[in-house]
Amino acid sequence: LYSSYLSKDFDVISIAVSGETSTNCKISHFLQVSGDKKPAEKFGNKLLSPEDYIKEYIGSPEKFRQDYEKLLSFSKELNEKLHGHKIVESDRGLLISCILIALENKAFTKSYKDYANAEDLAKYLVNTVEMEFKNNDIQEGKLNIVVGRFAFIKTDTSLSTLDGVLVNIIDDIEKNIKDFIKTHEYFDVLGQLYIEFLRYANSDKGLGIVLTPPHITEFMACLGEVNKDSVVFDNCTGTGGFLVSAMNLMIKDAKGEQAKITNIKKHQLIGVEYQAHIFALACSNMFIHQDGKSNILNGSCFDEKIIEEVKKIKPTVGLLNPPYKSKKTDQNEYEFIYNNLECLEQGGKCVAIIPLSCGMPDSGEYFEWKAKILKSHTLDAVFSMPNELFINSKVGVVSCIMVFTAKRPHPAGKKTYFGYYKDDGFEKVKHKGRVDLFQKFEKEIKNEWVLSYHNHENISGLSINRAIKASDEWCAEVYLQTDFKLFKKVDFENSLHRYIEYLFTARIISNISSNEINSLDYDLSSIDWGYFKLADVFNYVSRGKRLTAQDREVGDVLYFSASELNNGWTDSIGNPIFIEENALIYTTFGDCYYVERSFTASDEITIFKDVKINRYNALFISTVLTKNKYKYSFGRKAFKNKWSEDTIPLPVTHGGQPDWQWMEGYIKSLPYCSSLL
Repeated sequence: LYSSYLSKDFDVISIAVSGETSTNCKISHFLQVSGDKKPAEKFGNKLLSPEDYIKEYIGSPEKFRQDYEKLLSFSKELNEKLHGHKIVESDRGLLISCILIALENKAFTKSYKDYANAEDLAKYLVNTVEMEFKNNDIQEGKLNIVVGRFAFIKTDTSLSTLDGVLVNIIDDIEKNIKDFIKTHEYFDVLGQLYIEFLRYANSDKGLGIVLTPPHITEFMACLGEVNKDSVVFDNCTGTGGFLVSAMNLMIKDAKGEQAKITNIKKHQLIGVEYQAHIFALACSNMFIHQDGKSNILNGSCFDEKIIEEVKKIKPTVGLLNPPYKSKKTDQNEYEFIYNNLECLEQGGKCVAIIPLSCGMPDSGEYFEWKAKILKSHTLDAVFSMPNELFINSKVGVVSCIMVFTAKRPHPAGKKTYFGYYKDDGFEKVKHKGRVDLFQKFEKEIKNEWVLSYHNHENISGLSINRAIKASDEWCAEVYLQTDFKLFKKVDFENSLHRYIEYLFTARIISNISSNEINSLDYDLSSIDWGYFKLADVFNYVSRGKRLTAQDREVGDVLYFSASELNNGWTDSIGNPIFIEENALIYTTFGDCYYVERSFTASDEITIFKDVKINRYNALFISTVLTKNKYKYSFGRKAFKNKWSEDTIPLPVTHGGQPDWQWMEGYIKSLPYCSSLL
C-alpha cells in the first residue's frame, strides 16, 4: 500500500520484516519502479547492505525495462530533432557515436558547454574523437576511415554554423544516453538508435540491411554456446550488435578475471563490414563498450586477404545477419553463411538469421547452396522466428535462425532440430514497436527455447527432430503435426459463428437462431482420430483463377480471395472465369472456409470438393484445417506443393475412414446451428 503511493513519483524498494527473534523472523522484499501498477517480489528473504540493494535494483529487469522505455522515447525525440535540423538519416548514427566517444573524454565533458561558437565546437568534437582513437592504438588505416566519416560534422550547416544546436544535442545525449550505457554496460544502444533513425526513411532497406533486435542477438549467442574462451566472428558486422551481445556473455563467464576480460575485448571479437559509414559505427560501438574495435575490418568478407586475416585469429563461433537478397545480381544469404563457416575452426558453431524462404527451394540457386553447405558442414537446427520480428525496422520479412557445425559434413540420416519459435512474448506498443512488456522472454521463454534445443526435445507445437536433405524444406512448419487433443468445443463454435456472420452479411440468411439442431452429447475426446492427407479426403481439387479488381464486372456471383474476413468473400462479380459450389476453399495463408452457393475465386484459393460434403461436416473440417494455419506465412504460402504433404486429424470410423456422419452430428449439436437450416 505504501509503495503504491510512493511509486507515483519514485522507484521504491519495500522491505517487510516481522517476528521478534532471529529464528522466527520473516523478511520480504519488493521493487516497484515508477509507473508500474504492481510491485515485483525481489532480493530474497535476507536483509542486504544498502550497497547491495542499490546494485540489485540497478541490475533488475524492471529497472532495465524502465530505462529502455525512456531510451526509446528519447531516441524518437532525438530523431525528430535531427530531422528538423536536416541531418540526413545515414549521418545521424555517426553523429551520436561521435558524441558518445567524445563524452568518454573528461576534458571534453567539462568544457564543451564553454564553446559558444558552433564551428569551434564541431572541430573540438571531431578532434577529441580522433585523439581518443589514437590513444587507444587504433590502426592508422581504420583511423582515417572512421575520422573521415565524422568529418561531415565540421561542415554541416546546422551543426557548424548555428550556435546552440550542437551543444544542445551533446547535452541531451549526455543526460539521456551516457548514463544508460554506464548502467546497462553491454546493451547495443547505437544499434537501437540506428533502428529508430531508419524507421522513417529506411534508406538501407534497398541494401538488404535488417538490424537484429537485441534479445535475438543475445539468444543467438546462447545458441552458439558463447563463453569466455570463444572467438566470435561476424562477417556482416553492421553496427556490431552481435559482437556486443557476445562480449556481454563472454565477460559474464570470465567472472571478474580482468586479464581475461582484457583479452576478450582485444583479441576474441572479429567483425567485417563493407560500407564505410556502417564500419565507422561498428568501430564506435565497440569503442563505447571499452574496446573490441581492434579486429573490426573494413572490406568485403569474400576478399581473400580478409579471409586470411580472419583465419589467423581462429574464430570458434560465427554470428551473422547477412544482407537479404533483393536483386538477381546480389549474393544470396547462403554465400555469407558459407563464408562464415569456412573461416571457423573445425567444430565451431555458426548461427545465422535469414529469410524463412531461403530454406524452401528444392531446385535452383538456393537449393545448390543448401547442397554445397551440407557437403562440408552440419545443419544442427532451424528455428522459425516471430513473423513481425523486424517490425521496429519497418521490414516485413519472415525469418528463421539456422545453426551449423563447421567443417563436419552433414551425416546421412542425422536428425536436425526444428523449433517453432514464433511466440517470444513481445507485444506491439504504439510508438515503441515490439517490446517485452511483461518480461516473458527474459524470464521464461528464452531459457525454454535454449534448453529445448540443447536437449533436442520433441515438444508438441514447439519442436521436432527430423532427418533432412538439401531438397527438403528447412523449417519446423513442414514437420510439426497438429495435435487433435488441442481441439476444444469453442474452436468449432467460433467457426460456426463466423460462418453465420458471413451468411448474414452476404444476405444469404436474414434470421439467426440460437438453437441447436440435435440435443445429442458429442465428446471430442471419446472419438477415435486418424491423420489424413488432403488429397485422400477429397475427390476433387482445383485452383482458382485471378481476376484483378479492374477487370471485375458488377454482378451477384460471390468472389473469394485470401482474406481473413467475411469467410474470404471480397467481392460480387458478373464475369466469373469459372463457377463452383458446395466446396471448401483454402487460402494461401492457411484459412479454410465453406461456401455452399455458386462462387468463383482467385488463384490464392485451392478448392476442395467431395460428394460427401455438406454444410455441417464441411464446417467441422474447415475448423480442423485452419488449425494448420501456423504452417503458413508470407515466407511460406499454402500452395499445392506445400499443403499436399500436410496431414490433418479427423474422427474416424471403425474401418479407419473419415467419419463424415459423426462430424455432421457434432456441428448440429452446437448452439446457433439451426441458423443454417
